[in-house]
Amino acid sequence: MKSSKFSDAQKAFILKQGADGMPVADLCRKAGISPATSFSWKKK
Repeated sequence: MKSSKFSDAQKAFILKQGADGMPVADLCRKAGISPATSFSWKKK
């Protein structure tokens, strides 16, 4: 399985921005990830 290019701390920071009110589409575009990846991280 391929390892992630984001550390756990980076994932947490990205998800925190979403929790602070940034729209998911903008968040994903800025971070360079897909919305599906964002929701997958949130589930974990």
